[in-house]
Formats: sequence, C-alpha cells, structure tokens
Amino acid sequence: MLLQTDLTTPLESPANYVPAINAQKTFRHILDICLKDSNAYGNTYFARYFEWQGVCREQWFYRCVASDMLQSQGVFVTKCAHQDYAHETFPFQTVECHLNSFNVRACSFHLLFRFYVDGVLASTGFQQIVFASHDRKIIRLPKSVIEEIRLYEDAQFVPKG
Repeated sequence: MLLQTDLTTPLESPANYVPAINAQKTFRHILDICLKDSNAYGNTYFARYFEWQGVCREQWFYRCVASDMLQSQGVFVTKCAHQDYAHETFPFQTVECHLNSFNVRACSFHLLFRFYVDGVLASTGFQQIVFASHDRKIIRLPKSVIEEIRLYEDAQFVPKG
C-alpha cells in the first residue's frame, strides 16, 4: 500500500487500479500510431508507450498547468514510470490518452495514463513526478500549481486489494 508521505514506496501495478472517474477534469490527447512505432510483427513497440506518457504529460502541463513549465523555478524529475497492457495496438490506429493525477503532495505527484483505441482500454501506466531545484534538491511545488494539478486528481484513487 502506498504511504502518502513516502516518495520511495513503489506503487502496485496500474492493472490493480480502477479507471479515474472522480476527478473534476481529465486531460485527453490524441496520438496516431505510425509504421515507425511498430515491430516486424506489426504491433507497437513497448517503448512507445513510455514515449507517449512523456508527450501527454508535457502537453497536459503546458496546456493546463503552467505554460512556462516552471523552468525558472526548477525541474521535473520522473522518479518512476510503469506501463501495463490490456491488448496490442497496431499502425494507423488512433490512441486517445486520458491523464489524471493522484497522490498530489507538496513536492510530488503521480500521473495515471489510460490509453484507449476505439473506446477500448489498451494500456494503463503511471509516473511519479518530483519537483526539484536546478541543483536537483527536492523542493515544494508552487501552491498555484498544486491547485491546478488537483483539478485532475482523483482523490479516491487507491490500489485495489
């Protein structure tokens, strides 16, 4: 079980989570799968899902939280990232990513990624993001940023079992 104040505790697999439905907002971003994203068998490379997490995270933060990405105040460090798959995806499919936050704290937050193809869940993943100074010491997020991140938070989002 995730301890609210412990930045080092790994989370259970996202497959053990229910989809976030209790957030005020959910960020959505569309991705198109191309041939370059697939292997010789025609299914999507494992690494692309992590790339898509980064694309969706950056688009969400830029469009919804802080367009300056807080560059003058510090840096965002991805402490951990995880991805689980429900079924394969293939070139020329359109993927819709749904992003929500959970476990929002003073210096860190988690992001939940749900990837859908034709309305069917294809994959889920999460990242733990920590805010740090330019010399890589963990620091508090600005209060206004925490307030924006909380708009996407599912406060009831907890691991099953």
